[in-house]
Amino acid sequence: MSKSTHYRTVWLSDIHLGCKDCKADYLLDFLAHHKIDTLYLVGDIVDMWAMSRQFLWPASHNQLFHKLISMASEGTKVIYLPGNHDEPAQKYDGMMFGEVEIHRELIHTTADGRKLLMLHGDQFDQEVCFGKLHAWIGDKTYDLLLFINRWYNRFRAMMGFKYWSLAGYIKSRVKGANTAIERYKQACLNRAREMGLDGVVCGHIHHPEIDERDGVTYCNDGDWIENCSALTEDAQGNLNLVYWAHISAENLHTLPRREVVQSKQKAA
Repeated sequence: MSKSTHYRTVWLSDIHLGCKDCKADYLLDFLAHHKIDTLYLVGDIVDMWAMSRQFLWPASHNQLFHKLISMASEGTKVIYLPGNHDEPAQKYDGMMFGEVEIHRELIHTTADGRKLLMLHGDQFDQEVCFGKLHAWIGDKTYDLLLFINRWYNRFRAMMGFKYWSLAGYIKSRVKGANTAIERYKQACLNRAREMGLDGVVCGHIHHPEIDERDGVTYCNDGDWIENCSALTEDAQGNLNLVYWAHISAENLHTLPRREVVQSKQKAA
């Protein structure tokens, strides 16, 4: 990409700064290629859980953290909705961190007038979880998947191949994971429907997706652990999932894969 793309809104979540699987370099590159009017940080931006086990804060994580903060003073409206891995920030709901607004939940109005509930998604853990033992097994299994994914993609990079989420591929073929994703999605849609809204934007489960059920839109912006994905809105209100997975400096200008949902206004 030789010039930046302008978005009305971008949603990012599950960056997990402080975690060894955070793809900070890819996100820095994504931000360098896009002009953003409003940026929503939809939780798990800093992984305090990971840092409590092993403190990790490489230069790229520091650069990304300061980039996100500096954007707020350089013309981008930045709004932060804390998740469960950055839970201590939840108590600052309704307050400001410098130029950054902090909210637990918020409603966004798209350019074509749709009202979308925004929240990280950990609010629905009790509805989705099968029990403490299942959750513990799930966490350990996911850690193993990320370990395999990390080394698999290091090997791909050595062979000159682009990044590809092996972890995501495996998860998509596990019945239990798909059942949990479906429960989570339904819980999010139910909340938006109960509030009389047009849709919901969330993160939390590291599964980027745009879907519509009975007139209510579900948007999950994904993560920067496996998928390097962002949800975007253009000037007409079109919602897009952008996957920004580069393997090396030689591939920095490769066009990303996109998934698009047209706005109701344009479809009419």
